[in-house]
Amino acid sequence: MFAAGRNSGALDFEAVEQATRDALHQAGASLIEMLLNDDAAYEPQQHCACGGQARYAGKRAKKLVTMLGAIVVERPYDHCGHCGSGFAARDQELDVVATQYSPSVRRMMALVGSETSFDRGRALLDELAGIELTAKAVEREAETIGADIAAREQVEIERAAQLELPEVCTPEIPILYVEMDGTGVPATAAETRGRKGKGGSPARTREVKLGCVFTQSSRDARGRPVRDEDSTTYTGAIEDAAACGPRLFNEAWRRGWSRARRKVILGDGAAWIWNLAQQYFPGAIEIVDLYHAREHLWDLASKRFPQQQKRRGDWQRRLQKKLVAALRGTASDNLELRHQLALEAGYFERNAERMRYREFRRQGLFVGSGVIEAGCRTVIASRLKRSGMFWSVRGANAITALRCARLSNRFDDYWETRVKAA
Repeated sequence: MFAAGRNSGALDFEAVEQATRDALHQAGASLIEMLLNDDAAYEPQQHCACGGQARYAGKRAKKLVTMLGAIVVERPYDHCGHCGSGFAARDQELDVVATQYSPSVRRMMALVGSETSFDRGRALLDELAGIELTAKAVEREAETIGADIAAREQVEIERAAQLELPEVCTPEIPILYVEMDGTGVPATAAETRGRKGKGGSPARTREVKLGCVFTQSSRDARGRPVRDEDSTTYTGAIEDAAACGPRLFNEAWRRGWSRARRKVILGDGAAWIWNLAQQYFPGAIEIVDLYHAREHLWDLASKRFPQQQKRRGDWQRRLQKKLVAALRGTASDNLELRHQLALEAGYFERNAERMRYREFRRQGLFVGSGVIEAGCRTVIASRLKRSGMFWSVRGANAITALRCARLSNRFDDYWETRVKAA
């Protein structure tokens, strides 16, 4: 019955498993097909979306790919005499409107599409679940689901912008952090046409503005802050700062911004970050990432003493004590260096209150924006910045929304809400 294995007379266990799985899938698919073709609950008259009454116009077959294999559903088809459109009300009930894939298969397509390339996702579904699909089908369904997640979030954002804020039932939070940053995603030529990149060269990427929210309730034995486990959530999209502000405000609010005793905004020195902080999070403690500040100093020291490492370190340490005055008072015959000194003096002057690191550490607060920097790698780069990938804005935003939902542990909630709404 089954092929012999390498040892004479031994069964090929893998072949037995595969044959048994195939047989069970066939039986299961037949059972599902039988159940879905039961018309006992069908109502002969349906309401059309136009407001008219639709009448039964026979049955139409629809092929569906399920977890157990392909099936054919013979569902009633209705026609509206008022607007002339036809529809199968059963499709809405089964959540298969405008798709040939069952909800469970689409869920799997979204999961693999959010994790790896669409072609690799197709191969995984074939290898692990015996579901044969095309890479384009995985791409289409993953992006459709991601776009639906983004659209639902946008509804919440628009409500929050009108101060239609949901009641937050979380307990009081000791410290809540909001971090934000931008990271480039390789984009198609159509999406970058006419845009300038760094140094004035043609742009090859579009920037995703990513935000995260997390909480802190304790410190370790050395008094250093400890991020609450599994408390980080993400939100992001390719959009300008004006659109990013309401997005971050909505995410912070849903995480309990109004219930936080202390609120902290952490980011690098980018002007858009602090403009949003003052507009949407007034009164919060603002902290410029310590490591970005040090990087500014180190870059400047490298230009001033390009061949003298010890002098670079000594100069940098002296600057830290009376930074702005020292920068403005530093003389140089190098025009480019003088310009850089003026820029850095302005940078440190603008951010002086955000660089009180000794005080922030005394309060047990984080002074580095490592969470959002890790998020840029984990949420965005690991999926959207792989070799050979070029994205449309729509596709990148859909996958970003999908990954944010998954890494924020909200994908199951979305799916349950979707099923109930179907």
